Amino acid sequence: MNVPQWAWWLTIGLMSLMLVIDVYIVAKRPHVPSTKEVTVALIGYVGAAVVFGLGVWFLAGGRFAGEFYAGWLTEYSLSVDNLFIFLLIMAKFAVPEKLQQSALLIGIIIAIVLRGIFIALGAAAINNFSWVFYIFGAFLIYTAVKLAKEGESDDDEFEENRLMKFVEARFPATKEWHGSALFIKEQGKRLATPMFIVIIALGTTDLLFALDSIPAIYGLTKEPYLVLTANLFALMGLRQLYFLIGGLLKRLVYLTIGLSVLLAFIGVKLLLHALHENELPFINGGENVHVPEIPIAVSLGAIVVILGVTTIASLLKTRRDSRLEAA
Repeated sequence: MNVPQWAWWLTIGLMSLMLVIDVYIVAKRPHVPSTKEVTVALIGYVGAAVVFGLGVWFLAGGRFAGEFYAGWLTEYSLSVDNLFIFLLIMAKFAVPEKLQQSALLIGIIIAIVLRGIFIALGAAAINNFSWVFYIFGAFLIYTAVKLAKEGESDDDEFEENRLMKFVEARFPATKEWHGSALFIKEQGKRLATPMFIVIIALGTTDLLFALDSIPAIYGLTKEPYLVLTANLFALMGLRQLYFLIGGLLKRLVYLTIGLSVLLAFIGVKLLLHALHENELPFINGGENVHVPEIPIAVSLGAIVVILGVTTIASLLKTRRDSRLEAA
């Protein structure tokens, strides 16, 4: 897929413009968005992603369009898992409802920048070292097993990472909220506000999730442009999704299990591709291993089935549990 440089800059420019408009609207009027407001915005973002995929289909062919849709759905499903952690962060730091939009928006902007760096590093690694697919595949399978074990536990406490603990120990902070301000001055001292701590928590948490999502999407497409746009479209509507399905997340009881199956599937796909492109001398004498590869159409179908079964099974279980509790 040959993407001209102007297309890269146009895409980044349009996405940046959308973020600037978002920042302006939220900063001008901090508020708790209505269901209608977030629904309209989310439909707009999802519709834009669908139209973009159709554009890829028209200009580059069905295979690349399938890769974009598969990557977008995967990133979106993993982003939904992020939302549960975001809810825990908001609860832990008692973020006022009218300020949650600002915190989420700035956290998402940080996440976009960090993911952009990860995408560039991943592309460089893939172009220079074909064996990196072994690492990606093994890491995704390991993550899938870890997620499956977490899905069996009832632990829903947010644990601060090391960077969070360092920031809280290093920066003098006030416990009082001062709107969306990140720092204030009190008695000549510069103090961090709770908003600064929350944004660091959101940004670094998404960075940890990117360690899973970036290898996962490179298992579906090796085109950096599609990787970038799939991530951008998944993150752009994340803030609206947070306010729209906050209550629904608690009903998706099998979400973690479903995501573990999804990551394991992509991990196996990556390992098969690594064997097919093998150059390691201690595997088959450095020759390619003739193994079947999973085509993108099968991958896209598997993603839709896994996410659909996960959602339906979760809703059926919560409905049954509600009926038993009522009885």
